[in-house]
Amino acid sequence: MEIKNKKISIIGAARSGIGAAKLALKFGAIPFVSDLASGESLGKSAESLKNLNIEFEIGQHSSRVYDCDLMVVSPGVPSDAEVIKNAKTKKIKVVSELEFASWFCKGTVIGITGTNGKTTTTSLCGHVFNECGVKTYVAGNIGLAFSEIADQVNENEFVSLEISSFQLDLIDKFAPKVAMILNITPDHLNRYENSVEKYALSKQLIYKNQTEKDFLILGNDSELLIQHLLEHKSKTYLFSTKQKVSNGCWLDNDRVVFSVNNVEQFSCKVSDIFIRGEHNIQNAMAVIIAAKIFGFDNEKIVNALQTFKGVEHRLEFVKEIEGIKFINDSKATNIDSVIVALKSFDEPIFLILGGLDKGNDYSTIEDLVIQKVKKIYAIGSSAEKIFNYFHNKVKTEIRKDLEEVVASAISEARAGDIVLLSPACASFDMFENYEHRGRVFKEIVNKI
Repeated sequence: MEIKNKKISIIGAARSGIGAAKLALKFGAIPFVSDLASGESLGKSAESLKNLNIEFEIGQHSSRVYDCDLMVVSPGVPSDAEVIKNAKTKKIKVVSELEFASWFCKGTVIGITGTNGKTTTTSLCGHVFNECGVKTYVAGNIGLAFSEIADQVNENEFVSLEISSFQLDLIDKFAPKVAMILNITPDHLNRYENSVEKYALSKQLIYKNQTEKDFLILGNDSELLIQHLLEHKSKTYLFSTKQKVSNGCWLDNDRVVFSVNNVEQFSCKVSDIFIRGEHNIQNAMAVIIAAKIFGFDNEKIVNALQTFKGVEHRLEFVKEIEGIKFINDSKATNIDSVIVALKSFDEPIFLILGGLDKGNDYSTIEDLVIQKVKKIYAIGSSAEKIFNYFHNKVKTEIRKDLEEVVASAISEARAGDIVLLSPACASFDMFENYEHRGRVFKEIVNKI
């Protein structure tokens, strides 16, 4: 779409919104940024926009947002928000920042979505592709917004792109060359009318515009994913740690095997994958398939798997204090991520739960919590819900903030215990995002 001299309203002034505004400005459009949040929480964004001479408003969506040729929506804005409904009523074209950025990207996009494992898989994909000798940007819901780098990507380069369901809800023609759906489990139900089906179908949008020349990589062990799979044209590969697949990756005892039409084309030992756990074997499988689609060298792929050390805020070791290990798993914003975290440790756990609840069903972790957790510290807007559910099952106390939590843990935990921040909730009630929450936790621990 030609955007020169077009008026573009950008909803949301965080990282993605700023990126979209810069991109619009670069290609001769007239951006206007609008955010409902307060000036205090958007101080840095407001300063950036002023420096760029981009007009903006905060604390409201005034009538000016509808004086535009196009509306671009940041991923943090619900697709059923009033401002979007009004724009559609006024026949204004509304797209996500993902869709907008894709118009300017000449490179090959590997689009990665799913409930869990997106960040690790996106980072691993970028690492493997770069180690195999092709320039690959890592962007999306991780680090850089797609808009920040889209126009910098050359035709022979790649983008490993983490994509949320919110971004997919407002796509138009976006079609990644390779689409991955790692898994689907109940999450973000507060944004999808408490409907698992609506959430699952939102994820499936990642391949709706793909053609026969494109590729789709699916987690075969995810029942909800396979159950809601829609008709598609792209060539499909599966990955599974539970059964053999004819096209894709599977587990043969201690080997990860990639086959096409039941003919083995790649294998490595499970121990070659530096990051541990069954979930990370599955993440690696998805990346191996993508690497083999482009014919990358087997030895280079194995070397890259051996040298990837994981991502920040995902089961990240912070510090050991008097034998007590502090683990930052702030990226765990849903129940299934907490299950993975709890299963990763044999030591007794002091578990920090809470934040902005997205419709969590805590019964799904009840047995695991009773088995592994010494005590729960409940924080954030969901603290009371967590306390009410768990206090009769395991020792549970509400704490005001992470400083109070860490102080309590230092006095109550013993050598050999784990203090685990794995909140099962979004962070927006107390923090800018999960990265901010994780950084604050690490700063508090590292000061001790």
